Amino acid sequence: MTWRYKSLMVFGLGFFLAIVLFIQMGLYLYHHVFGTFIHYNVFQLCISLFSGNTILYHLVLFLVNSFIAWTFIMVCIKIIKQVFFYSKMKNRMKEKLNHSITEKVNTLFNRGNKDIYVIQNQEPVAYTVGFIRPIIIISTSLIELLDKNELEAVIHHETAHQKYNDPFKVFLLQLISEVMWYIPIAKWCYENYKIMVELVADEYAVKCMGSEVGLGSALIKLIKSYIQNRSSAPVLVPFSDGSVNYRIKQLLEPESTIPVKCPLISIIVSINMIAFLVLLMMMV
Repeated sequence: MTWRYKSLMVFGLGFFLAIVLFIQMGLYLYHHVFGTFIHYNVFQLCISLFSGNTILYHLVLFLVNSFIAWTFIMVCIKIIKQVFFYSKMKNRMKEKLNHSITEKVNTLFNRGNKDIYVIQNQEPVAYTVGFIRPIIIISTSLIELLDKNELEAVIHHETAHQKYNDPFKVFLLQLISEVMWYIPIAKWCYENYKIMVELVADEYAVKCMGSEVGLGSALIKLIKSYIQNRSSAPVLVPFSDGSVNYRIKQLLEPESTIPVKCPLISIIVSINMIAFLVLLMMMV
């Protein structure tokens, strides 16, 4: 099984957990707005377990309502923050945009959509941003650091992120993991998906280039540059998420398998939480 299908499975698991939670919340809100009793709703059941007009009943009602309100508020806040962050980054990109080199790079690599933007920056950066129509941003320093073959491999890598809409999916899983902090498997999905999409992008780049040489050479140069400069910029290699070791191993041993482990505690806690919710729904 390729990393592409593995990443889809991990993303699907995290997304499924979110869908179940929000459907439950939606059914609960529908019940309160329209007064229609809906079976198999966890939140309604939690409240119905207590007798009406008692302190405990009103306390549980308050906690359930607060939990749902908190969830929707947190989702809205994080989406708004992301929109402002992207808008700010877009403005900074426009200020640093090198129009002439941008035109040359798009022509050199036959980018008909002109979706590569070159910014004036002393750090060798390359990343893909945007949710609806992702664009690729590279720096003048990166162009100076790499040769044509290496640069092409990097662009193919970022093109994979663009093609599979990774910026949106990573943000979505991050949002789910932060909102559903009480289900550890959601955080596991987010952290592992970030690593997997890098491996998927490497697979795509190697396939397009026909060899691991270009990407491997670029990766080594970027690692050396990162070590020398200790940059905090979002370079090609996401050093902070631990994917670089997996990426190097995949390039050196493409036929080997890299195990994706899930902490036992996360599995146990998540299964218990999900089993508890299923049990509640069966009791309705």
